[in-house]
Amino acid sequence: MTSPATSIYFSDTFGVSADTLENYGAFDISLINDLPPFIDPLLLFNSPTPQYRALHEEIVRYVSFLRDKAVAGRLTDGLARAWCMFSEVNLTGLDQPT
Repeated sequence: MTSPATSIYFSDTFGVSADTLENYGAFDISLINDLPPFIDPLLLFNSPTPQYRALHEEIVRYVSFLRDKAVAGRLTDGLARAWCMFSEVNLTGLDQPT
């Protein structure tokens, strides 16, 4: 007995063609693997949205703050863990049942 094909990708599950995804600028994510959502913060500077450009400026300001602390020798191991490590955001809503 053969089992039905497993829907692995978004396109499989929702019947979206590869051309439609490409034209939209999306990629065909795997629905069975852990793929945390990711926004490249360094691309925010080119956004037409002023709020996103402001976020980019804040990111640059924060990284400059970290650099200044490190250069001054005032970045202890504990501060480095607290200030420089960014854990995965939990409960993004993508894993919630509908």
